[in-house]
Amino acid sequence: MSQTDFASLNLHSVLIENLVSLGYQTMTPIQAKSLPHILAGKDVIGQGKTGSGKTAAFGLGLLQKLDTKNFNAQSLVLCPTRELADQVANELRKLARTTPNVKVLTLCGGVAFGPQVGSLEHGAHIIVGTPGRVEEHLRKNTLKLSGLTTLVLDEADRMLDMGFEESLDAIIERIPSQRQTLLFSATYPDQIRAIANRIMNKPAMAQVDSSHTSESIQQVFYKFSSNGNGKRLTALRLVLMHYCPESAVVFCNTKVETQEVADELCHYGFSAIVLNGDMEQRDRDQAMVRFANKSASILVATDVAARGLDIEALDLVVNYHVPRDNEVHTHRIGRTGRAGSKGMACTLYSDKESHKIERLEAYMGQTCETEPLPPIELLEQPAYQSRMATLQIDGGKKQKIRPGDILGALTGSAGIEGEQVGKIQISESWAYVAVKREVAQVALAKLQSGKVKGRTFRVRQI
Repeated sequence: MSQTDFASLNLHSVLIENLVSLGYQTMTPIQAKSLPHILAGKDVIGQGKTGSGKTAAFGLGLLQKLDTKNFNAQSLVLCPTRELADQVANELRKLARTTPNVKVLTLCGGVAFGPQVGSLEHGAHIIVGTPGRVEEHLRKNTLKLSGLTTLVLDEADRMLDMGFEESLDAIIERIPSQRQTLLFSATYPDQIRAIANRIMNKPAMAQVDSSHTSESIQQVFYKFSSNGNGKRLTALRLVLMHYCPESAVVFCNTKVETQEVADELCHYGFSAIVLNGDMEQRDRDQAMVRFANKSASILVATDVAARGLDIEALDLVVNYHVPRDNEVHTHRIGRTGRAGSKGMACTLYSDKESHKIERLEAYMGQTCETEPLPPIELLEQPAYQSRMATLQIDGGKKQKIRPGDILGALTGSAGIEGEQVGKIQISESWAYVAVKREVAQVALAKLQSGKVKGRTFRVRQI
């Protein structure tokens, strides 16, 4: 029997049988390095990229020591986003399907608080949630964690990027100090190291290669002549017209540059928006809504502003300039090609910047393949447009608006088809709905002249 077989571990027979039925026989590198330590009860720091199998690693550890007769919360898994929390909870339920009476409960923001309180009253073995909502339940005493034996911080680097450090500290203050702590992160910056030193007890390191391979991300480097100011922008336009990505992030090194590039792209007819640290929170939120729902196809951002971005299926990343720090290059391109999907990353550089590419090659340990720019004739065609448009409704959760209310208002008599409606997002005082671009004016007129939940609201296209 190989040491990488799950059967080589001292796991309960029901867990082994379930793994076999799921087709899980051989451990991934992160599982092989972390599971023996996890099962031995040690604190563990696991470093590996998304899709490396870390959920099964900590999930099997939680299930192995679970006391199913005790319905107090025994394990808490914290995730940066609701989407990831749902994904983790589903994976845990799959791993636990042959173990009787295991209850996994998700506690995330963006959904009603009351039903979560009701679910907690019935008890749960494993809580999976986002820091903000878990902290709120602890503060209101609707969640008791006095019997907690294991804390998992999943994608810890992203939680810090998204500003959850205060919530994490507040949660850790309310849970037993005698516990097992498992921390998983794609990167291991100083901030993560500091948290690990503060909350973990002699953790074992389980580190696997987190660099992105050519299998998951195709990198292309484009060199252009540095004569003339518009050469770099022309190169960017050619790359965008060549790939026509539905969702692309263009990384710039400065805030001023993001605005200039976004303005120029809009001038040439592209659907581009900006994201930088000078923006008001409302404008930032609005930009992210439009980008996430495919009504803006190009996001021009700084590295700092892009922290915490959680965009599914990002088709293309473009480095408008070679980043000053080689590690930043790895972070940037890592936003595409996630969780097994194929990604594309392009880097623009002038003939005067060849030394930066040589430095990057030495850092990555691979040759940067340079290709000629796409043909200039592409610029004779009109810029491609995003397939969706966003309508903003001046009413939200405070007015008790739900997605079904908006969908019903759009698809009623003389409305649009349900398949022409995209993502619906509802905040406290606003609601956003994406519709196919070709029916945007019909949808706008329908909402302006009709009613949502029996009321008339101001509606506009953004």
